Amino acid sequence: MLSPLSPAEEKLLLEFADPEAPPERGAALSARSLMALLANAEFHGVLPIMLRKLREIGDANLPNDAALQQKLSGLRDQATLATGQSMLLQYHGDRIMKGLAAKGVAARIVKGPVFARKLYRHATDRPFTDIDILVDPASIGEANNVIAECGFKLASGEAESHELQEFKWLEKENSSLLIELHGNLVHDTGMRRRLSLGFRELQVIDGGEADTPASLLTIAIVHAAGGHKFHRLQLCIDVLQGVRALPSPEAEARLLEAARMTGIELELATVLNVTGRLFDEPRAIALANRIKPDLSIRLAKWLITGNMLLRVNSRDKLRSRLSRDAFRWVQRLARPRPYPA
Repeated sequence: MLSPLSPAEEKLLLEFADPEAPPERGAALSARSLMALLANAEFHGVLPIMLRKLREIGDANLPNDAALQQKLSGLRDQATLATGQSMLLQYHGDRIMKGLAAKGVAARIVKGPVFARKLYRHATDRPFTDIDILVDPASIGEANNVIAECGFKLASGEAESHELQEFKWLEKENSSLLIELHGNLVHDTGMRRRLSLGFRELQVIDGGEADTPASLLTIAIVHAAGGHKFHRLQLCIDVLQGVRALPSPEAEARLLEAARMTGIELELATVLNVTGRLFDEPRAIALANRIKPDLSIRLAKWLITGNMLLRVNSRDKLRSRLSRDAFRWVQRLARPRPYPA
């Protein structure tokens, strides 16, 4: 269980987690508060951002506490290793993509490395622990063969992988290197009757370009609410940065059209609402409110709150888990909205 945070410390955690927020207030913290914030930041996947901001503040301006300095030293060493791991994963991802291109298999890398490059001013703010490759479902067999030829072994059950359209591959000589091949970024078969985000949908959203802000934000929303259940802040940070990357009202319109086409209007309204309220981002809230709320959207917004997300692993974690489980049932039971042919 995480160290408990006061309401003021929770606000500071959000400031440390926001890549664009200035780090000034951290200099006035006690060693105890900083230790608690570091533990929470690590759990929520935003530790690299907090460590960068503490470097900007400068160790001379932090409490002169031996335990804190030792903790910071260890965390910084881990962050360096994580950056190296991300670079190694990127190398293998690029190698596999070249192999797929040579076989004529259309594919794209999604999530981690693309988010880091496209959405974050400091790419090291967004390390990643695997490479996600998306292909058309018809190309899964050939894509799997290419990954195997690149020295990876299948680490997930074949029948279940086909059902979920998600294949997990580990490098034979280094099992810490994980490649995930996807035929669809929505793996829950109960939800896939309503929402779908695959290679073809992303091509339509991008409209002949590559990794447009609308497609990146669509992926981030599906990742937060479809693949996961709001279990850490990093998921909302990707969404926050995606909102900030939308360059124009036209890009906003493309995002809303993408939500209608892929069936993720419930997820878009819910994720943008909680992200906007957590980080005081009016544009996210305004975009969420452009989705006409039905009963399922109203219920989802009631279930998914900032407190629920911040306290995933606190004394209130059971309440948080129940809310997130209830949200999953809302997703599965929600009726598909009509989309014009």
